[in-house]
Amino acid sequence: MTFRTFVSNAVIFYGFFYLIFPKIKKFRITNFLIITSVLIPFSIYIWLIVNNSMFRLYHYLGWEIKTGRFDGLIKVFANQSIKEVIGLEVVLSNIMLVIYILSPFFFVKILFEIVRIYNKTTQLQQQKLEVEIQNVNIEKDFLKSQLNPHFLFNTLNNLYGLIVRKDDSAPEVVLNLSDIMSYTLYESNSEKVALEKELDFIRNYFELEKMRYPRDKNIQLEILGDDHIAGLYIAPLLTFTFIENAFKYGLKNCANQFIDQKIKVENDTFYFVLENDFDKTEIKKEFGGIGLENVKKRLQLLYPNQHDLKITTLENSFKVELKINL
Repeated sequence: MTFRTFVSNAVIFYGFFYLIFPKIKKFRITNFLIITSVLIPFSIYIWLIVNNSMFRLYHYLGWEIKTGRFDGLIKVFANQSIKEVIGLEVVLSNIMLVIYILSPFFFVKILFEIVRIYNKTTQLQQQKLEVEIQNVNIEKDFLKSQLNPHFLFNTLNNLYGLIVRKDDSAPEVVLNLSDIMSYTLYESNSEKVALEKELDFIRNYFELEKMRYPRDKNIQLEILGDDHIAGLYIAPLLTFTFIENAFKYGLKNCANQFIDQKIKVENDTFYFVLENDFDKTEIKKEFGGIGLENVKKRLQLLYPNQHDLKITTLENSFKVELKINL
């Protein structure tokens, strides 16, 4: 009798979770609940049919209970008609019994399914995050590969001119270039670097780029609060795209040529404001391009809910405002 109950419960349990559930779990929650509520009475009918089939099998094998209050029970149930097995009164009288018997098994199984789905979702999110970080790092490396040849070519040309003129600033240029190359090739491989090194990179880059222009060009760099940055770290080359674009598109407007860079560090917060002119006739693509998308991705991954980026196209200038809680 115990085995009979076990078989009846197993048919409903495994039939639901391994045949029906995989097909309906992809539906929306409303449809899922509707289908599940319809399956409950259907499961009762299946349970009763399987239960009666076990009695018929026992009777066919010649098994019978011959003592106690269940004496002759197998023969009685085995001789029932299908109408007697799944009649409305029988269904109603067995609903609570079946639900009571199956509820613990269903509860445990559903609990395990929830935990499994949660773990799988978490794992997929982690894999997605790792892929995104990997893609961003690839883009960052591509950015570095673009920076090195282009920037090196221009700087070496300027350095050659200084050497020909025997300018005393040539050794300083070599030192600045050495620091920049070391930073982009080695220091920036980390997810985050000391803020002091990032600021030194920006200073060196500005100084070397200024060599390409006459001294009367309006190129301003102001860094405030850098005497209180010990122990602060930032993602490397995070603002380089903005600075590079400023020199790429700036200093070309006939009326007002300028690059104005202000950086401020206060209360463990990094403030970056960069504005430059541009010539409308030469701007054919959206400002920033792939480099800008790279910056946005890195900010979202490394500083979620801890940054604020605003890029504005004014009448004759671009303006970038970035705030990061370090």
